[in-house]
Amino acid sequence: MPSEDPAPVNGSPSGDKTAFGPLQGLKVLDLSIIVAGGTASSLLADFGADVVKVERPGGGDPLRNWGPFVNGVSLWWKVHSRNKRSLTLDLGQPDGQALLLELAAQADMLIEGFRPGTLERWNIGPDQLHQANPCLVILRYSGFGQTGPYKDRPGFGTIAECMSGYIAMTGFPETPPVLPPIPLADEIAGVFGAMAGMMALYRRQTLSNSPDTTGTDRTGQVVDLSLFEPLFRLCIPHIPMYDLLGIVRERVGNDFPDAAPRSLYQTEDQRWLGLSATSQSTWEALARAMGLDDTLSDPKFENNGSRLENKDALNVILQQWLGSRSQDEILQMLVPAGGVVGPVYDSAQIVNDPHYLDREDIVQVDDPEIGQTVMPGVIPKFSDTPGAIEHAGPVLGEHNEQVLGSWLGYDPQQVADLANKGTI
Repeated sequence: MPSEDPAPVNGSPSGDKTAFGPLQGLKVLDLSIIVAGGTASSLLADFGADVVKVERPGGGDPLRNWGPFVNGVSLWWKVHSRNKRSLTLDLGQPDGQALLLELAAQADMLIEGFRPGTLERWNIGPDQLHQANPCLVILRYSGFGQTGPYKDRPGFGTIAECMSGYIAMTGFPETPPVLPPIPLADEIAGVFGAMAGMMALYRRQTLSNSPDTTGTDRTGQVVDLSLFEPLFRLCIPHIPMYDLLGIVRERVGNDFPDAAPRSLYQTEDQRWLGLSATSQSTWEALARAMGLDDTLSDPKFENNGSRLENKDALNVILQQWLGSRSQDEILQMLVPAGGVVGPVYDSAQIVNDPHYLDREDIVQVDDPEIGQTVMPGVIPKFSDTPGAIEHAGPVLGEHNEQVLGSWLGYDPQQVADLANKGTI
């Protein structure tokens, strides 16, 4: 646990949605499951959007079943669904579909992650949703997108990572490719989704304010998000490299194929450091701080091209210097001189790091199910309208009465009737 008290969360763990952040007043229905769509809605919820997580009655989002658990409750769920309100709704029955359309009429954005065609089979596809609310922005997540020959394939993030081109580059030349230890494709797709949703809302706002817009113009739209394309987009130059130069990026371990030096190095006290000097000025400052001035006049290391050609020899020189000193000694020598170097942290080091704590990147949360804990804080940092954490992930159906009352004006008896019918 942190050696200093982490920043407390703002808001209250119960009651109606507290107004905070730049997105206060934005209403989001999240029908997605597991990670990708939930990441998008989580980012929006961190900044004040009223995110209603629509879950299947009785079971809820499968993410609730991802360990590790505290008191039988998923820690994944508690972080990923913080600030959201849980509403149970059976979308497979007509009453549930009708209720969703009522809710959609009050929403700004809807996020879904079913296989293509599922909403259409339930008669709650984009046509019906936009009939109920022409201004609705709809984010549709699927493994391979809503179009194309693979659209009907089942797709999780692991397959998206493999087919994006990213996994082919991970690992060392002599080892197999390596999958990431986090759902990377899902989480990156979630970031793209939050960004795309806000782009669509910006377009809606500018269109609705245009004097040329008529009352019949639809200001909402559908955003088609696959899991493989966002990660593919981040592999920036690789397609033109292949097209123009015939280069297929291969596994290079911890080195960076386009600039040097950049790698991981082990210190005398058996700790690991990351070091990057991928610009000429940074390299020259680093070499001088390390007392390796002779490398600056060596043709093998005089510029980035020559350093890349001789990166193995350069890594040997750097490892010899770094491996003869402790991590603390290295940081004290190189950081003041402008060296771009830092320790490889694990969670135990992160929660005690003074910089993380000062920037409120580790915050304390009190939860009725798992007790007091810490979790990642809200980023980025806004000067005037910062985000906040009201509460951790909710109990299944915790906000049924609250959401149906505040969004639709349902009274407690109407909510109870829906529960008795199994609609919620």
